[in-house]
Amino acid sequence: MDINKAIKELKQNPKFTDNVGMILIHNGVVRGWSRKDRAQVTALEVTPDFAKIETLRQEFIQKEGIFDIIIEAYSGTFQPGDDLLYIIVAGDIRDNIKPVLADLLDRVKTEAISKKEIF
Repeated sequence: MDINKAIKELKQNPKFTDNVGMILIHNGVVRGWSRKDRAQVTALEVTPDFAKIETLRQEFIQKEGIFDIIIEAYSGTFQPGDDLLYIIVAGDIRDNIKPVLADLLDRVKTEAISKKEIF
């Protein structure tokens, strides 16, 4: 994903300036080590459930102050440093935006993405 392009496209919406005071972005990348025991990871197999991701996006876009949410998840085998997941949340104020990004990220990671570390 080209983050700058995505933001530029968000700003093209005529309702953007009336509804957005903050954009938060999550850019998930492959770590070079396992969260379990810090063992070196050489690759990561990722399988997103795109339908579940869209269901979650639709749920969270209804939250107070949220203008739009963009989620881009990648499927396949990736190397440390590769991009895996982008989430962009645009909305009115940080009190509304921060918890939505945090909660949405947690739900996407636990409910809609399966991963297998390769050592």
